[in-house]
Amino acid sequence: MRFVARRLNASGFTVSVPRLRGHCGTEAELIRTGWPDWYGGVEEALVSLHGVSRRVFVGGLSMGALLSLRLAHECRDLVCGIALYSPTLFYDGWSIPRLHFLLPLVLKTPFGRRYRFVESFPFGIKDARLRDIVVARMASGDADAAGFAATPGPSLAELRRLISHVKRDLPRITTPALIMQARDDDMTSPRNAAYLARRLAGPVRQVLLDDCYHMITIDKQREEVARQTASFFSALPLPAAAASPIAGMALGSTA
Repeated sequence: MRFVARRLNASGFTVSVPRLRGHCGTEAELIRTGWPDWYGGVEEALVSLHGVSRRVFVGGLSMGALLSLRLAHECRDLVCGIALYSPTLFYDGWSIPRLHFLLPLVLKTPFGRRYRFVESFPFGIKDARLRDIVVARMASGDADAAGFAATPGPSLAELRRLISHVKRDLPRITTPALIMQARDDDMTSPRNAAYLARRLAGPVRQVLLDDCYHMITIDKQREEVARQTASFFSALPLPAAAASPIAGMALGSTA
């Protein structure tokens, strides 16, 4: 999310990029947290940013998109718009193993606590040069720079719980939304974007991108992602209670 955050900041946005609790550390630290912990940190960042500007937007990639939707539902009076990058409601991309549909059953067994979903080629990135850099950092164990090389079963179970809550809330979310996803998303197909567009109760702008995979905020279309986001947020009306037109944005990160 750092690239998009920098571009938005250069466009005049005050930007907060919160680190989700349990993330960017060790696997053990991640397992000790659940989705309410991840959401809680993002909500704190939103409240803090709202003290700087009355015109606040939130957005995130993959699981971060789900947390953004949760914010739009729980804190609707604080959120003026949301950007949903590669929203992850269904793991149905072309790189996902065919037996992935059995995962919910596996996670309910004792083996579920030992299961780990290992990231695999192309790692959500079409840009070969960038992909090599990310893979090298993942192999080094640098979760802060590249995320985890594998996601533990308990954390996947928490993600599924978050997905269930978000799906239930969609018809009550009226916040204007920008949905961006790759046509050739390797992890979550464009079905995810279409699902949201049909069920959200507020205005929706849906953009499908070519020449990139799941990680659209760092892949070949990252400049377009940043441009579309700044344009979308800037065009939204200023809240009546806002003291000034200064805009802020809180960005959630991925799992």
